[in-house]
Amino acid sequence: MRALTFAIGLALLLVGVVPAADSLNVRLVGSYSTPGMAFGVDVKGDYAYVADNFYGLRVISVQDPAHPNEVGFYDTPGRAYGVAVAGSLAYVADRQNGLRIIAVSDPINPAEVGYYDTPGYAYGVAVVGEYAYVADGSNGLRVISVADSAHPAEVGYYDTPGTAWGVAVSGNHAYVADGDSGLLVISVSDPAHPAEVGHLVTWGAALDVALAETCAFVAADTGGFRVISVADPTQPQEVGHCDMLGNAYGVALHGNYAYVADLVYCL
Repeated sequence: MRALTFAIGLALLLVGVVPAADSLNVRLVGSYSTPGMAFGVDVKGDYAYVADNFYGLRVISVQDPAHPNEVGFYDTPGRAYGVAVAGSLAYVADRQNGLRIIAVSDPINPAEVGYYDTPGYAYGVAVVGEYAYVADGSNGLRVISVADSAHPAEVGYYDTPGTAWGVAVSGNHAYVADGDSGLLVISVSDPAHPAEVGHLVTWGAALDVALAETCAFVAADTGGFRVISVADPTQPQEVGHCDMLGNAYGVALHGNYAYVADLVYCL
């Protein structure tokens, strides 16, 4: 019997109007092999913060992009799936161990300062102001007050119909990648009482979401990369898509490009 192996590819997708030649000039400038499986990443200043599954949070210096190197780590108790950095704190979605808050003011010695054990499996997190929004698997969207980072506390939740894998927040709305239920738009104007105001069932399971202006960009597993207008949050509408070689697992935006983590299985 042949062993099953897999590779993770990173696909670059054009989501804006730029010279066509620019899209051909993509090249690898540097890499760093983390000890685990890098499920999530956020970049602030000279550092990339990697959610590295069983190996927790890794802090990678990218000051020299050609030679990134690890400068510190914090071994979270669970499986780090997602990370968002705000100020001097990294918020880690740590699967079965909920939300972990880690001080990264000293990148060489990250230290946990607080945590909240969500009821489900924390897969994704977004932080805006005094609130962390956690995509908590089968337990939907959890809204956590992080005003006191040492004592985070849940203030509200919305039990989504599917499995909440990813979340992005803009203004008074949280956009949840809810697996087979697609993209959900949740009003968080009252954090204690989040309420669904719109949804769109995507082609493929919605696993991650990123926002830019009036569009939500969704990594939709076998459905590839979907572009959804949320100009009217109550009536999200798909306006474009791109098929992938494998399964679209994650998405991040920078400038006129979307970067899609595309899981490709090979025998």
